[in-house]
Amino acid sequence: MKTVLTIVLIQFFSIVTAHAQTVHLSVAASMTDAFKEIISVFATQHPKAELLPNFASSGSLAKQIEQGAPADFYVSANPKWMKYLVEKKIITPESSHIFAYNKLVFVGDKNLAVSSLKSLLGLQRIALGSPGSVPAGQYAKQAMEKVGIYAELAEKKKLIMAKDVRQALMYADRGEVDGAFIYTTDAMLAGNAKILFTVPQDLYDQVAYPMGLTGSGAGNAMAKAFYQYMGTPEAKQILTKYGFEPAH
Repeated sequence: MKTVLTIVLIQFFSIVTAHAQTVHLSVAASMTDAFKEIISVFATQHPKAELLPNFASSGSLAKQIEQGAPADFYVSANPKWMKYLVEKKIITPESSHIFAYNKLVFVGDKNLAVSSLKSLLGLQRIALGSPGSVPAGQYAKQAMEKVGIYAELAEKKKLIMAKDVRQALMYADRGEVDGAFIYTTDAMLAGNAKILFTVPQDLYDQVAYPMGLTGSGAGNAMAKAFYQYMGTPEAKQILTKYGFEPAH
């Protein structure tokens, strides 16, 4: 009887230990490649860690987390959705902070004669992430509104909404649209599309990436270890490699 009880207890604690090593990461789509490498490097240093990333638009991730999707660690492509989860008491306030920056660019065929936002009026199909849930799309809309072209483009149905910034890039890369608003970091991954111009920074809010731990993440030792790792020179070097500007 004691032997059976001992086996049951060992199995129970093995399950608990294994669970404690699992970290659910919800990460903005534009950080996909950088985080894949960061996760890989962290995993070599923590062999018992099981890191399960979920890459999607910041708004989609925030809604998933709010609805109960497993998440220990969250990265948003703008402070808006992080603030949303903090106010919902899902992200621990003390863990939320900006750790990287990015820039908005417009990409398309290298022979396309556009060099500014106003010149987009001559195009027929322009891709951007849906402003309601995709920060890159929100920034693009903000910039277009500032120069007074968004309403006209929308009215003429020239704006093609993408589920996230990577889909907008894919549309441009395949030539399915004339061009797309994406981040500098995504442009580094383009096969055919080229940067036609950088959107002036004074036309939209700075692209800032906050990260934070959920309540479950704050109680997960491995999640906290990963969170701390994100502040190391090694992690910052990987971010820089993929075109991000680490916060100091």
